[in-house]
Amino acid sequence: MTPRPPVRFSRAPVQLECETCGASLRIEADQRTAVCPYCASPAVVERAPSNDRPSPHFVLGFTMTRESAQGAVTAWLGKRSLFVQSSVKRGTIDAIRGVYTPAYLYSAMAQTRYAAQIGENYQETETYTTTDDKGNSVTRTRVVTRTEHRHLEGQHATYVMDVLVVASRAVQNAELEAIEPFDLRTMRRYTPAVLSGWIAEEPTMTQPECYALARREALEKIGRDLAGFMPGDSHHGLTHETRLDHETLELLYVPLWVLAIRHDPREPPFRVLINGQTGAIHGKAPLSWVKIVLAVLLVILLIAAPFVLAAARDRDPAERRGVARPPALVTAPAPAPTERVRPGGSRPTPTGGTR
Repeated sequence: MTPRPPVRFSRAPVQLECETCGASLRIEADQRTAVCPYCASPAVVERAPSNDRPSPHFVLGFTMTRESAQGAVTAWLGKRSLFVQSSVKRGTIDAIRGVYTPAYLYSAMAQTRYAAQIGENYQETETYTTTDDKGNSVTRTRVVTRTEHRHLEGQHATYVMDVLVVASRAVQNAELEAIEPFDLRTMRRYTPAVLSGWIAEEPTMTQPECYALARREALEKIGRDLAGFMPGDSHHGLTHETRLDHETLELLYVPLWVLAIRHDPREPPFRVLINGQTGAIHGKAPLSWVKIVLAVLLVILLIAAPFVLAAARDRDPAERRGVARPPALVTAPAPAPTERVRPGGSRPTPTGGTR
């Protein structure tokens, strides 16, 4: 299918009369639902379909209640890193909103030509020479596994289905992938009554843009399937070229619980998306650089503390108190004793001694 050039959607608001009280409501072009401020009656805008804004085909309903979503977000925030900004964890979960987000369900027939090197293992016994514990040269045998490679090429045909891509510029396709899968078995035909009372967004991405996203996902899926389809014990050098035929793109609404927390006026809001069926959560909590710097300084201090204490123990106690060490006293050796000889040849005694 040849992609068409992108089409700019009209941003003109729509005037809608409330069927309950007759008030005239102004609904922006990217909104599909509204609630009357005078009588609280929900309303759904039915716009004329166009090539790039077709009528919805299917809807996936909410199975997770608001209370359950709030509890899941509270538990999720409680498990975030200690380095998350405190304002995020203190953010109120009362702002959580249920939103029907537009998406496209893609399917196609895929014809693929592939080529790869296939490896098949086999075992054989080989003889080798080694040295035993006594230093003697001995001959032994062992069983080794070897791989024989051969070239393989061929064709593979498959039906690619259930590829879901976002149709809203407010949500990144990677965010939607992070909380998939949705239970497509519960999908039902679209009726305005399903969206009544909920926030619902009009598609803000063109069909060519969504086709490009869907084709990329389909080709990635085919590559993964081919890798598992390859015969043999191993393979490498897999290349493939795929042609997609009989493509379909059907608009449906998927249920999301959305929580946006404005944690810093200078930064975009922190946002959490919750799958309205399974409760899968996706979000990236902003980190506090102040906490990170303090943690790094604390680690450095803990590492350096033992070395500082060891150096302090090696110093003299007087030096640690800031007192100068007194000069060492040198003691002169004692004089040798003198002897006195008594008359008559008596035994000498030390000077000053008495017998």
